[in-house]
Amino acid sequence: MKIIHITHPHQFQRENIPSTVLAVGYFDGVHLGHQKVIKAAKKIADENRQSSAVMTFDPHPSVVLGNGRNQVKLITTIEEKAEIISGLGIDMMYIITFNEEFASLLPQQFVDEYIIGLNVKHVVAGFDFSYGRLGKGNMETLPFHSRDEFTQTTIEKMTVSQQKISSTLIREQINSGQLLEIRELLGRFFTLSGIVVHGDKRGRTIGFPTANLDVSKGYNVPPVGVYAVRVNVKSKWFNGVCNIGYKPTFHKDKKVPTIEVHIFDFNEDIYGEKIIVEWHERIRSEKKFENVSELIEQIQKDKENAVKYFEKITPETCFFS
Repeated sequence: MKIIHITHPHQFQRENIPSTVLAVGYFDGVHLGHQKVIKAAKKIADENRQSSAVMTFDPHPSVVLGNGRNQVKLITTIEEKAEIISGLGIDMMYIITFNEEFASLLPQQFVDEYIIGLNVKHVVAGFDFSYGRLGKGNMETLPFHSRDEFTQTTIEKMTVSQQKISSTLIREQINSGQLLEIRELLGRFFTLSGIVVHGDKRGRTIGFPTANLDVSKGYNVPPVGVYAVRVNVKSKWFNGVCNIGYKPTFHKDKKVPTIEVHIFDFNEDIYGEKIIVEWHERIRSEKKFENVSELIEQIQKDKENAVKYFEKITPETCFFS
């Protein structure tokens, strides 16, 4: 998949771009509803022997429109989003820089420059997609703004257990620790990537060495607790347990939670490596222990619970397998 970064105003010439079927949206998480939009665009493109493309935006509009307040915590990084969309067979991905100048475009200007101007012949989007200044454009106004240069398909909402599949719902489930339920919305387990950094190295002294993960503040992190996880290190998957918390047994006033992963059957130096954590079952909440011996006993129980969990599932149920 070819990735094309665009900052307004773009200099692309319509005649130099192949006729395209475009799926457009922010697509945070690329959940099953998003996948339905993208797959529909791919199908129409294939049927008409045209190129398929996805248009998304970076950063999230809330970064610009919220003036630093109420910024949305993201489910996927732009790199993860691109990887998932590439796996759906899309030819091109437009990543539009969402800044104040772009946000000020009137609906007709957006259509003229970013749909007609990019030689799009058919647009596919969700029923709630909006565009242009203040989101004044929507799927009902798109035919008027099209100037008869393209057609469109609107994808209606998808539901699970009578709930609309949405990025907002997924964020709520991440924040409440409902990580197994998220799979029904994403079509895969929730993943989070970060860089392994130095910690206090206490885990190795008690027989459970951990990788401390540095995750961008802009992304959703599950709540404090202990989880069964899978970990991708240097393109290989391992089972493990992850603790998110303040380590109250050792710290009284720790302000920021740490993310520590104990990887089973693993003993390599991976400081500075980017790893992917795939979140499965929440084992327990964090608690303070009276002494180190109690902590060691509990960590061993956590590990045993995680091992039992992974004995029940197969690799086919996991994402990136």
